Amino acid sequence: QVQLVESGGGLVQPGGSLRLSCTASGIIFSSNVMGWYRQAPGNQRELVATITSGDSTKYVGSVKGRFTISRANARYTVYLQMNSLKPEDTAVYFCNLKQAFREYWGQGTQVTVSS
Repeated sequence: QVQLVESGGGLVQPGGSLRLSCTASGIIFSSNVMGWYRQAPGNQRELVATITSGDSTKYVGSVKGRFTISRANARYTVYLQMNSLKPEDTAVYFCNLKQAFREYWGQGTQVTVSS
């Protein structure tokens, strides 16, 4: 079984920064894709960014140039550096791991951007 644990959410003013972390435990294959999704109240969950085990990245257009996804050397931890945050970035952010045709989710961490 795979478990994902997120941390790093919180309240930040517009223009501020936050860094989210997600650590995976359990049986992790060398080939996988880790990523971040978010869900705001009343909205569907949407992709924010993903990174493959080969370090290829993908971002939703609204965060390009502001958010950076990366992986730790151990490759079981993924980060999301969020800069120039906007009120519309407010959401619950979920860590995601895809491997061997299966998908796993973290419990989510709240990010609130407000003055």
